[in-house]
Amino acid sequence: MQIRELIYRGEFKPGQQIPPERELAASMKVSRTSVRNAIEKLVQLDLLRQVQGQGTFVSSPDQRSGNPLAAVMNTDEATFHDLLEVRIGLECTAARLAARRATTQDIIAIEKTLQEMESDLELTGQISTTSDTAFHMAISFATKNPHLTRHFYDFLFVGIKKSLRHFDGYDESAYGDILVHHAEMFKYIKAGDGEAAYKSMSTHLNY
Repeated sequence: MQIRELIYRGEFKPGQQIPPERELAASMKVSRTSVRNAIEKLVQLDLLRQVQGQGTFVSSPDQRSGNPLAAVMNTDEATFHDLLEVRIGLECTAARLAARRATTQDIIAIEKTLQEMESDLELTGQISTTSDTAFHMAISFATKNPHLTRHFYDFLFVGIKKSLRHFDGYDESAYGDILVHHAEMFKYIKAGDGEAAYKSMSTHLNY
């Protein structure tokens, strides 16, 4: 489903209004009926929400209840270290698999999200949850494991939001270090070096 892929890859971001059915059908070279059916299914899955008189928007992951892991991590009971342990277990493996399985399109998508993070830092001195999530989701998508991708989306948004909150009050250099970590991960994934990608992700998450 192409619309879902665009959401998972970060092309359509939380809160963003997606294009009208006619534009989507033309760009994806499918019928408007196919687009309408896809949108209805994604609304049922709470990935999209429709606002009467305004259009269709990407739902914010931290406001959904369909992912039990994300829901648990979004409570006050889940500490930063609880979250970190789960992220290490899942994301290091994802980085290794992405290095082994990423296509040229995946590499382009990951690099694009890295550029968005660079733009965030240049403009605001920080890195946004949206661009950071998009980077990690692009890695998840490159694993070619649909179950990993589907459950990662909400969890990562919540997890990264909490992780970045951990850096509140830090100076800009901390975010600069985070960007360097992401650039290194991208380098190893692009090179197809699974073990180096795994270690790089571990270094980043333990920062």
